[in-house]
Amino acid sequence: MASNKYKLILGLISLVSSAAFGQRSDAGYDWRDSSKISTKLLPQHSEFLNNQYPYPAKPRDQWELGIGGGLSMILGDVSPRPGFGGTVSVRRSLGHTFSLRAAYTGGFNFGLDYRPNAASLIPGNTFPNPFGAYGGGNYIANYRTKIHMASLDAIAELNNTSFYRGNPKTSLYVLGGYSFVAADVDVNARNAQGGLYTQQQINNIPAKRKDIRTYYKDILNDGNSDTEYESNGGVLNGSRNNFSRWKSNQLLRHAVNVGGGIARKLSDKVNIGLEQKFTYLFDDNLDAKAAGKSNDLLSFTSLRININMGSRTRSVQPLWWVNPNNFIFNELNAPQHMKIPTPVLPDADGDGITDQFDMEPNTPQGAPVDARGVSRDSDGDGVPDFKDKELLTSQKCFPVDADGVGTCPEPSCCKELRDSMANWKGGMGDCGIGSLPSIQFRSGSATLSRDAQAILAGAAAQIKGSPTCKIRVTGYGASDKRAQQLSWDRVNAVIRYLVERQGISEDRFIFSYGTEGDNNTVDLIGTNEEGPNTVPAPHPNLKRG
Repeated sequence: MASNKYKLILGLISLVSSAAFGQRSDAGYDWRDSSKISTKLLPQHSEFLNNQYPYPAKPRDQWELGIGGGLSMILGDVSPRPGFGGTVSVRRSLGHTFSLRAAYTGGFNFGLDYRPNAASLIPGNTFPNPFGAYGGGNYIANYRTKIHMASLDAIAELNNTSFYRGNPKTSLYVLGGYSFVAADVDVNARNAQGGLYTQQQINNIPAKRKDIRTYYKDILNDGNSDTEYESNGGVLNGSRNNFSRWKSNQLLRHAVNVGGGIARKLSDKVNIGLEQKFTYLFDDNLDAKAAGKSNDLLSFTSLRININMGSRTRSVQPLWWVNPNNFIFNELNAPQHMKIPTPVLPDADGDGITDQFDMEPNTPQGAPVDARGVSRDSDGDGVPDFKDKELLTSQKCFPVDADGVGTCPEPSCCKELRDSMANWKGGMGDCGIGSLPSIQFRSGSATLSRDAQAILAGAAAQIKGSPTCKIRVTGYGASDKRAQQLSWDRVNAVIRYLVERQGISEDRFIFSYGTEGDNNTVDLIGTNEEGPNTVPAPHPNLKRG
């Protein structure tokens, strides 16, 4: 009978545990929700939210009410028969792994031997001896034991901490604890008329074990439930840990529990489970036969339904259903709490290319560079743009001198223009600042490119070096209103960059626009003359490029 019982247990465990793999669940509760934190832990919660303490506060969680019933048996000196029992429990978490459960369990346990027992072998120091009247004859060992048991068990969760999923859907656990047991042990020692069973009835048994037990059950069934178990079971007076007897009819014993179980969530409120629990009572009298070989063991296999109790708005589900790694892995996946420092990428020469990738780590301030941090050389003459006084020297004029000026003779037209400009500057009072660059714009645009900003940054150092010199900023484009407005926008962009980004005083500039010349160019010329540093836009309602 015991082997069939354990086959049933293993089958039920396999059925429930088949749902334990490949499961996926939610990530848990909102760690920012202070309504789920007890008043005592609110200071820790506040420090955690403000990154003053690394650990979140333990949330308030629900408790569990459990109800169950199932197979109860005593494993002892007399072959057990199926009994039944029921239990009601209250479980509370201590953390994500450990919890405590208080329970009451009651049950009816039955036993019936398949072979006769010799009454002469019953120890003489029993009180009372229900089978003593058989003298030296045989008797049929049997019992009905009623159990009342109060337990306190510590439960350890085996399945909720995982690195590969969120909250578990299946709970695997082991338990151990203490029980106080009251047992009423009764036997069927006499027939319905109060007499003894005859030795002929007892000894005239079939050959097969199954038939023997059926034969004995028929003998003992006297048709009256009030008289079937009419005698108190005998108790060996000298039994170990004989705590006490109550009214000469009730054994009171201390006991220890061990066991384990599996539960499956049906929802965040309800789960069902299968549990096996063994209770060791340090006593050999529960089956009414103290053979002195070993103490009796109470086995209880129960099917349970467990309900989470408590406010769901103020508490999370019991912590054994919550993976304690939830916060860590969700924060790594989508940071909402951790302080992520701003990355520091050193750029010693300030050219916009970090030192890690800069092929020229000592580029002069303001010099235009390429994507590798190397000074730009637009015409490929070997002289970087920030030193080149002739930015676009033709290759036929190579080699160039130290200033990047080629060997080609200057065209007569350019010489005449240069001489006239010199005369013009002299008429205006050349301040001696030297040649300043021209700024190129894309067609139709008034936005400074990165190269234009780099050229202006280099010119700014030159302008700051001649603090008494004024700078005329001249834009071209006089053919129509749109060209005039675009010329104004470009001059304004250059002045604004030098004032706002390079820190040059605005009153050092002379605003000039809409003259004849290259529409996509703005020239910077040093002068001693006076002029306005701001002028109103000529056609502000026109769309700007």
